[in-house]
Amino acid sequence: MGEAPTTSTHPEPGIPACFFGDPDFDFEARLALGLAAQGVGDIGQVLVTLAAIEDGSADGWFLAWRARAERLRAQAEASAALGQAERARGCFLAASEAYSRALVFTTGMADPRVLAPTFSLHRKCWEAVVLHSEGRFLRVGVPYEGGTLPGYLLRPDATGAPRPTLVLTNGSDGSLTALWGAGVAGALRRGFNAFVYDGPGQQSVLFERGLPFRPDWEAVLTPVVDTLVARADVEAQSLLAYGISQAGFWLPRALAFEHRFVAAVVDPGVMDVSTSWTSNLPPELVALLRSGAREAFNEAMREADVDPVLARVLAFRSRPYGTRTPFDTFTEVGRYHLRDVVDRITTPLLITEPEDEQFWPGQSQALYRALPGEKALARFTRQDGANFHCQPLGRTLTEVRMFDFFAERLGRRVH
Repeated sequence: MGEAPTTSTHPEPGIPACFFGDPDFDFEARLALGLAAQGVGDIGQVLVTLAAIEDGSADGWFLAWRARAERLRAQAEASAALGQAERARGCFLAASEAYSRALVFTTGMADPRVLAPTFSLHRKCWEAVVLHSEGRFLRVGVPYEGGTLPGYLLRPDATGAPRPTLVLTNGSDGSLTALWGAGVAGALRRGFNAFVYDGPGQQSVLFERGLPFRPDWEAVLTPVVDTLVARADVEAQSLLAYGISQAGFWLPRALAFEHRFVAAVVDPGVMDVSTSWTSNLPPELVALLRSGAREAFNEAMREADVDPVLARVLAFRSRPYGTRTPFDTFTEVGRYHLRDVVDRITTPLLITEPEDEQFWPGQSQALYRALPGEKALARFTRQDGANFHCQPLGRTLTEVRMFDFFAERLGRRVH
């Protein structure tokens, strides 16, 4: 979920023991454990997998998680053959997440070509979760620019009863399985539907169709809403929204134009996506960028990217923006801000604010201050083990805060 093109850093001393010395490896370990706590695999499986990884080894990370995924997929297929739908579904979900987790550091590998086949296995396992859901989960395509975006309506049962529905929007590189621990599981436990999808620049829409990001996310979210409100199994007046990581920008942007949600949560808030990119640049490069010195900026970036791994990371992070040069990428990212539209947001909005936010420090507060309507700030602390971007080891705390916020706003609609 990290958005910056360079590595993150740990905050001041005093944080509990790390899983890895490499801060990016450590953060991804926390994400995996947080998902396991929400029912995506078991914590023991995650710990055993992490223990097999050499600190900082991209190849080692891939091999360990790929092996875990293969083991889980074999278990899922065996259970499916025996007609054990619940066990098969759980194992396919964990396998899908493990394949996705294997891909995190492919840009640092000796052979990054493993991405496409591994991503294909990740999605096949996700589709198997839907297949073995006993009619609860449905593929629901979203009309988009003459085609469709892949969407999935995840329901607590197969009765088709109309229910409140939580629409979850992913960040720049999050998987559908990661959304399970971000809100899907909590929605299903409460008798809500959950809807997940890939938008332009995200996952299958990027890797398989090559469609880039766009800043005007209302062009994506409004077709999602149109699709859902037309369904009999969705309460059209009880729509909720959640956006994680870079969707902390996309969701508020869409809410400035799309007003059919009862309430929304952004995790965290992002007023300006570009700060996670420009904060890593020396002042001289920022000056070149802002002055429009394209060739000088590109040349300076070529000289700076002597590390081939960092060069690949920048290329990977640039790919979803559909740009070819560093100047073009940084210029495009500069369009991803809320300054011109934040005053149009009327949906009640809860904004998470974790301590030690690596990618957008201060952005939750900036969004909170700028919002004109009903708003709330949910702070998460290292004392509760809920620090870092999207508080990966505080997902239960996050779930309670967000669904309490939703319940109060839904209650107003009823009474």
